[in-house]
Amino acid sequence: MKSSGDDSASAMSIGALAARFGLAPHVLRHWESVGLLHPVRDAGGRRRYGADDLTRVATILIGKAAGLGLDTIRSLSATAERATRHEILRAEADQLRSRVAAARASLELIECGLNCECEDVTQCPNYRRLIAEQVGAQAREFSPAAPGRAAPESSRRTPPAAAG
Repeated sequence: MKSSGDDSASAMSIGALAARFGLAPHVLRHWESVGLLHPVRDAGGRRRYGADDLTRVATILIGKAAGLGLDTIRSLSATAERATRHEILRAEADQLRSRVAAARASLELIECGLNCECEDVTQCPNYRRLIAEQVGAQAREFSPAAPGRAAPESSRRTPPAAAG
């Protein structure tokens, strides 16, 4: 699909469009190569970008800022079906909720460390509680009191080398 509404007199070069958004021209070339941009070409074969391309670049940047990948942005821009668009966006929203939850858990650990008065934060009961909540049963595997826990690497014996 070629850019519509592009008057060749008002069309911009790749450098002008890139500068307008603070991008390097190679970024626009990459977006073209993955099907996100479709510039028209002038008689000399140079890319020319118009108003529709400005909107597309802004949309791509907003999508990237929201955490969307280029494949997702391309899928969204390629579909006119509301149901398909909603399916894509629901999946992205679910992934974002997971990342937000993980970030909140990480922030809680950091704040615990900042507010802890223990000499060794890893020995702090509050820190250990947060770790146990985050990793559940895995935390018990690493607890020093856990039965059947593997010996630390430094205390394992290496079998003697065969005499040769």
